[in-house]
Amino acid sequence: MAALALFVALGGTSVAAVSVVLPRNSVGTAQLRNGAVTAAKIRRGSLLASSFRHGQLPQGPAGPAGPAGPAGPAGPAGSAGAGASALWAVVNASGSIARSSGTTSAGHLGAGDYEVIFNKDVSKCVYIASVGSATTGTPGALFASVGSRDKNTDGVEVTTFNAAGAATDAAFHLAVFC
Repeated sequence: MAALALFVALGGTSVAAVSVVLPRNSVGTAQLRNGAVTAAKIRRGSLLASSFRHGQLPQGPAGPAGPAGPAGPAGPAGSAGAGASALWAVVNASGSIARSSGTTSAGHLGAGDYEVIFNKDVSKCVYIASVGSATTGTPGALFASVGSRDKNTDGVEVTTFNAAGAATDAAFHLAVFC
């Protein structure tokens, strides 16, 4: 029994001595041994996300998108760009040029078959042709097909035809986009 009394007396004295000798919050990281603080010893809700390094906490699912913010001020106007197509031609049914940009010549090759030659290589460009009057009015039910001119990289061949598919001479409009 005396041993128990001595143990209680010494234990109580040591707690009292520690509380007197060590000021509050004086034990820090340097005084703790590895593994001394475990999850069971940490009070629930006492840690914040800021208590952890970036990447230590798992991320939850993304929340819903917020509302769009107000539109910002308009920026300065840009400089004017080049026209959509600097290469085009309106060709009469005879094969003569009615008006054009970037062409050097046009010609009638045969029934409904025409060529338009431009002032540069157009072999890798896009061609759009449509039967249309060189002056006023509409041509009726006529159609046009278009392709690269064989053995001339500056040329485009246009064929005009009627609804039955027969080659037919007709005026047309051609635009080349490079």
